[in-house]
Amino acid sequence: QVQLVESGGGLVQAGGSLRLSCAASGRIFSIYYMGWFRQAPGKEREFVAGIMWNGGRTYYADSVKGRFTISRDNAKNTVYLQMNSLKPEDTAVYYCAAAPRLGNPVREYVYDYWGQGTQVTVSS
Repeated sequence: QVQLVESGGGLVQAGGSLRLSCAASGRIFSIYYMGWFRQAPGKEREFVAGIMWNGGRTYYADSVKGRFTISRDNAKNTVYLQMNSLKPEDTAVYYCAAAPRLGNPVREYVYDYWGQGTQVTVSS
């Protein structure tokens, strides 16, 4: 089992920045990818960014490329999502996820473990 705890959400004005953190514990050695997903009201959950736990290769949704950066600190077992130039359409609950298998890191099926979510609200 892997436990995930997100933090760092909040309210920010358009154009501002936030950094989300996701602390992982448990069977860390079993993780292949860590990912961030988001779900806006009335919409399906969607992929935002992902990173290979070992090696650090990153993946981004087109909607956030150039604005968001995913990174990891293996020593702290923590993944970060730096969000810059935020837009009102970025408003959503953001979820951290951990994948214990190889596959397509932009797809939910590779992720077995999920955090509780953290709210990000961007005002116009």
